[in-house]
Amino acid sequence: MAERAIGQSGRAGRAVGQSGRAGRAVGQSGREGRAIGRSGRAGRAIGKSDWPAPTSMEDRSVCSTPVPAGNKASLRETSHESHVPSAEVLESIENVILDVLKSLAQNKAPVLTLARRSDWRNIEFKDSVGLQMIPHYTTKQIRSDCPRSAPKFALMLKILSMIYKMVQSNTYATKRIPRRSLHVLSTTRGFVAGNLSYTEEDGTKVNCTCSTTAVTVPSNVQGIKNLISLAKFMLIVEKDATFQRLLDDDFCNKLSPCIMITGRGIPDLNTRLLVRKLWDSFQIPIFTLMDADPHGVEIMCIYKYGSASMSFEAHHLTVPSIKWLGLLPSDLQRLNIHKDALIPFTKQDQKKLASIQKRPYIACQPTWKKELEIMAASKLKAEIQVLTSLSSDYLSRVYLPNKLQFGGWV
Repeated sequence: MAERAIGQSGRAGRAVGQSGRAGRAVGQSGREGRAIGRSGRAGRAIGKSDWPAPTSMEDRSVCSTPVPAGNKASLRETSHESHVPSAEVLESIENVILDVLKSLAQNKAPVLTLARRSDWRNIEFKDSVGLQMIPHYTTKQIRSDCPRSAPKFALMLKILSMIYKMVQSNTYATKRIPRRSLHVLSTTRGFVAGNLSYTEEDGTKVNCTCSTTAVTVPSNVQGIKNLISLAKFMLIVEKDATFQRLLDDDFCNKLSPCIMITGRGIPDLNTRLLVRKLWDSFQIPIFTLMDADPHGVEIMCIYKYGSASMSFEAHHLTVPSIKWLGLLPSDLQRLNIHKDALIPFTKQDQKKLASIQKRPYIACQPTWKKELEIMAASKLKAEIQVLTSLSSDYLSRVYLPNKLQFGGWV
């Protein structure tokens, strides 16, 4: 059956285009086929509800037994280009399925080969870009004959089938897969407010006037156009509560026109894309307002330098010119914040901070290194809300205006 499928032109495209067909085809090869067939049923069930992102696959759950040459179906990483032609996407998926069918025809277990995106050995730091994947990266295998990885193998074929149909029909789905070229858009959690207006891809005009209600970050950032702003700077706020408080205090208009963005914690893909797009469009200073703790520093580093897992798209996601405005560890000393208002480090905090201090970009930031040393020595952390111990509106009335006026960033 597999040989006949390979021998007929165009069969791979039709196999991918029909939902679940790839999983069932793989399921017709001996014992490993039965395992994949069972996981294929799970894949079809997932297809009816929310299916998880393939980026959640942990290395520890992947079997990486060596496979003879010719048995690997490789999923190619895309380049720094912002969009890959649909024909190329379809051809790449068809090639993956053809490799699977060829392996079955040779009575060999199909294997998918992927880059190890979260492996720091595959990451390099460039000051102008941030963290990016090296050209010759190490890989991992998703095997079809391993009980631990067979469900993931079937799930990825199911996802490829769904993507193939969406690219063919020019439709989009909203899931956490960072590939507009695959017609899959990321879900959005972030908010934006301030002196900004733009037009969405469908023609909807959006005005982010700074009021008590923010605008949700668009799900298709690459599709927005006609961006207009008189903002003098952009402020990235870590927490939604702090973001909302600044809106309530009319911060966007009191000092000078600005744009405020929050990812509500760790930023999603669209929030990071929007920050980069605004930087490319307006070239205005960008500042971050984070908690004075390792978690806040980590979030700031994601905006500025990127993350290991998304290093292959660093050119579209990072803004190395971002400045750390607050809350600085040195601010806690300078403002005489009482120690009773501070929070002791946990073991996890100490581990996280030690990890950040070892990262390559910290060596290029001596002022950041000094701030992290202050934090490490004190073994204390603070949330932005600690400033309310000085006065209820200290953040918007005193702290931020003074910082922005006198250059209190690093």
